[in-house]
Amino acid sequence: MTKVLSVGGSIIVPDKPDVDFLAGFVKMCASWLDEDKSRRLILVAGGGAPARVYQNAYNDVAAATGFKSDSDSADWIGIMATRINAQLLKASFGAYCKNDVVYNPTLENLSFDGQVLVASGWKPGFSTDTDAVYLGERFGAKTIVNLSNIEKVYTDDPRKNPDARPLDTISWADFRKMVGDEWVPGKNCPFDPIASKKASELGMKVICAAGKNIPNIHAILNDKDYVGTTIG
Repeated sequence: MTKVLSVGGSIIVPDKPDVDFLAGFVKMCASWLDEDKSRRLILVAGGGAPARVYQNAYNDVAAATGFKSDSDSADWIGIMATRINAQLLKASFGAYCKNDVVYNPTLENLSFDGQVLVASGWKPGFSTDTDAVYLGERFGAKTIVNLSNIEKVYTDDPRKNPDARPLDTISWADFRKMVGDEWVPGKNCPFDPIASKKASELGMKVICAAGKNIPNIHAILNDKDYVGTTIG
């Protein structure tokens, strides 16, 4: 049994690495893995504060110098942030994670020798959500758990629209109408448009849930009742 957790960078590094969260998360995952040695987890790390800080710096420098910023360069900066976060996750899981951090989820000879495999961003054009979908396809996982700083998907941005409602479930067709088809580096959406297109084509289910709620993540891993939004 293989499950994929797309761990938002805002959960790993909201402003600096969240040691308390990481320790609790690693302990919970290790306990779940120890209950059944056939269980495996794929963790895909987002960029978090380092990505935003450096991407904003790049845009500010471009504005100050008159050189035009471009989305590929901004994406590469964000990808580098995901790599250091992924390396932190890999190191934190110790012997559970036997392979190097995965940079390219489409390689044919990917090895998964332990119970945990950690991946980072790959290349410009999408977020780590898409990497999670590729790895789910590669290793036969039908569900992607997207952990971020929001508990549920809303009908609109609740910070701007007081009438926005949280959703327990939403179809891929309706969700893709909400997020569109275009990826913008640093875009803040529950699950990125490119990942959504591929996941819907593969018939995958995505669960969006609050990344800091460790008991709730445990419930999701155990197929128990949980708080979150199911897309599918």
